[in-house]
Amino acid sequence: MTRRRRILVLLICCMSLLIVSLDNTIVNVALPALGRDLHAPVSGLQWTVDAYTLTLASLLMLAGSTADRVGRRRTFQTGLVIFTAASLLCSLAPSLGWLVAARILQAVGGSMLNPVAMSIITNTFTDRRERAQAIGVWGGVVGVSMALGPVAGGLLTDTVDWRAIFWINVPIGLLALFLTWRYVPESKAPSARRLDPVGQVLVIVLLGTLTYGIIEGPAAGAAVSAACFAVAAAALAALVVCELRRPEPLIDMRFFRSAPFSGAAVMAVAGFAGLGAFLFLNTLYLQSNRGLSALAAGLCTLPVAVITMIVGPLSGRLVGTRGPRFPLVVAGVCLTAAGTLLSQVTLTTPLPLLLGIYAVFGVGFGMLNPPITNTAVSGMPLAQAGVAAAVASTSRQVGQSLGVAIAGSMVSGAVSGANAAFVPAAHAAFRVNALYGLIVLSVALATTGRWARRTAERTAARLSENPQVTLSQG
Repeated sequence: MTRRRRILVLLICCMSLLIVSLDNTIVNVALPALGRDLHAPVSGLQWTVDAYTLTLASLLMLAGSTADRVGRRRTFQTGLVIFTAASLLCSLAPSLGWLVAARILQAVGGSMLNPVAMSIITNTFTDRRERAQAIGVWGGVVGVSMALGPVAGGLLTDTVDWRAIFWINVPIGLLALFLTWRYVPESKAPSARRLDPVGQVLVIVLLGTLTYGIIEGPAAGAAVSAACFAVAAAALAALVVCELRRPEPLIDMRFFRSAPFSGAAVMAVAGFAGLGAFLFLNTLYLQSNRGLSALAAGLCTLPVAVITMIVGPLSGRLVGTRGPRFPLVVAGVCLTAAGTLLSQVTLTTPLPLLLGIYAVFGVGFGMLNPPITNTAVSGMPLAQAGVAAAVASTSRQVGQSLGVAIAGSMVSGAVSGANAAFVPAAHAAFRVNALYGLIVLSVALATTGRWARRTAERTAARLSENPQVTLSQG
């Protein structure tokens, strides 16, 4: 494939990332208007976001491995059709329940897009440095979605209606569908694998009960929360046991013997938990408590978006030339600093100072994404690219779901009361964000040294010892 064709394939794949990522940021800025129109409580707003991210997290690994088995282009096109149609259904939802159901269907389509697109990119860009640069561009698209989402969402919400935020996915989805059919070659793993229904069900039970316990726990009571957490813990234990025993599991647990791979998963959860909490809290802070319009609130997030868009490709180049440690350390420091600074803001904090804090968060998040993705897929056989990329994407969605659930539960009681009650609750939630940054920093330092590289080499050797199982995972 010529370089020009490879770049075209990269751009087509980035279109899928754009609409999936755009859907998160554009929905966040419309949450207050959506809540007023559908009479939704804070927990309803949380489910509007988390129904989407949880479904993505539950199905990404299945979608990635299935695409490698039945065909990546075919799966990618199916996802585009479902996602585009579900976006129209979201715009027509007559109640919160119907909206959440349409968001779940939207996520079913979305689960077939990002990990499959990353698998296509990994198989298209086989050179290590070129792949790192391509992943850097991929990460920069997150910045584009963060820039377009809040501003477009705010403009559409203020001038038309919150339902209009879902219309933007339709033309992008249709264009991506045509270009995929025209230019993206079909590819698949050389060996098929059997389905793992037990593992898939356990993943859904684990994520669903954990998130339900966090979101509904404050209203339902401690007993319900404890029961949900107990079921989640049991599902996790059963998942590990079952996957270790299956010859063709949903996810090969041997991956996690590699310290860099495990570290990438942990950092993805922590970093995207910070992003989910940041977007959710600032939507409530800027609109419901400071009285800004949806458009003005969207414009306030531009520093995060623009800097992420600039820093993402830079981080990708640094990973290709110097390795992942430096960008990951910068990410951890900046995310910790941003969370600490945000825990000091008040309802009268000057906007220039607030935007400066947002810029620090943007540097941290922009530095984080490319090394996580590159670490997840580097060193893995190409036949396993779909599963490896799906683990990284799943970790992101799990993190974002938990971030929204935890932050929303911490401020849910304060949102319905006086503005003064929101500030201390938000301070506590932003201190948790600082903790997420510390987790990224400590894990980065622990999993990017010589010892970590040796564990990755041993893991690659073990995977190569059993090629039949290895190929079946793809």
